[in-house]
Amino acid sequence: MALPGSAVQLRRILAHFPQELSLAFAYGSGVFRQAGAAAGLSANNMLDFVFAVDDSVTWHMMNLLKNKSHYSFLKFLGPKQISNIQNCGAGIYYNTLVPFHGRMIKYGVIGTNFLIEDLLHWKTLYVAGRLQKPVKILTQNENGKLQAALVSNLKSAVTAAFLMLPESFSEEDLYMQIAGLSYSGDFRMIIGEDGLKVQNIVKPNVPHFQKLYANILQDCPQVVYKHQLGRLEIDKSPEGQFTQLMALPRTLQQKITTLVDPPGKNRDVEEILLQVAHDPDCGLVVHQGISGIVRSSSLVQSAKTILTAGLKKSVTYSMRKMYKMTKGWLRKTS
Repeated sequence: MALPGSAVQLRRILAHFPQELSLAFAYGSGVFRQAGAAAGLSANNMLDFVFAVDDSVTWHMMNLLKNKSHYSFLKFLGPKQISNIQNCGAGIYYNTLVPFHGRMIKYGVIGTNFLIEDLLHWKTLYVAGRLQKPVKILTQNENGKLQAALVSNLKSAVTAAFLMLPESFSEEDLYMQIAGLSYSGDFRMIIGEDGLKVQNIVKPNVPHFQKLYANILQDCPQVVYKHQLGRLEIDKSPEGQFTQLMALPRTLQQKITTLVDPPGKNRDVEEILLQVAHDPDCGLVVHQGISGIVRSSSLVQSAKTILTAGLKKSVTYSMRKMYKMTKGWLRKTS
């Protein structure tokens, strides 16, 4: 569960940054309880933030004036070059392991338009994936396009999960599938992340997932949502799966067509998705498509960390991740 009083502390931290934000949210084990993690906002749990900004160059320029020490050697290149590096890969620039009033924080900066693209089309599924799980929204302006994109991302997550689940499943099964979308194909799940990460996120936070997805599930014509039983049933007919495939984000549809259609045939997307809808391995194909998106963005983003964090912080951050992974292995085998 979210920790009492944490919103006050998080907003207090937010006040130390330039306020030209279209969206700011906090996420991770420093904000929401995770199984197997130190409970709550303890000093060991880094606080993770994402800031969406309309003008990255101006925002970094202002942040360099206020918080220059947060940046690696890249601060000497200036805000324009920092913004150019930000736009590579997943489109987000992280300052990590930043000491802040007795806490350790990490914050990522992403352009609002880049974020909207990711939410709508799953271009990288990097920040869109974060927002498929419970987060604590700290500030949000009245950008109608962004608000619509946030809802669209949640609907897409449900649709993709439906395609990979059987005809009948529990709410927890659904949330496990959704929480795992942005980790599919991420090499850090093999080296550097707790193998129980998805389970650790979902199990203590089912009420938060329910709050995020209840309206979407209740309004979805393709699902029977037995709320009292915590069970769901979906249409797994080829017609039902085709409808779901046609509703997937554009980048995922493209990945699926590349997987299924041999080079040179040049069939249209609708024809290929109809073929996939009749395939008994439809869910596996969808999973492979998602993995392809995540794999490339996670590799580029990890490579960027060496630049944005600097070598010393990169090594420290990696060691922390390895420690968490080892703890996960020990819990699995105990």
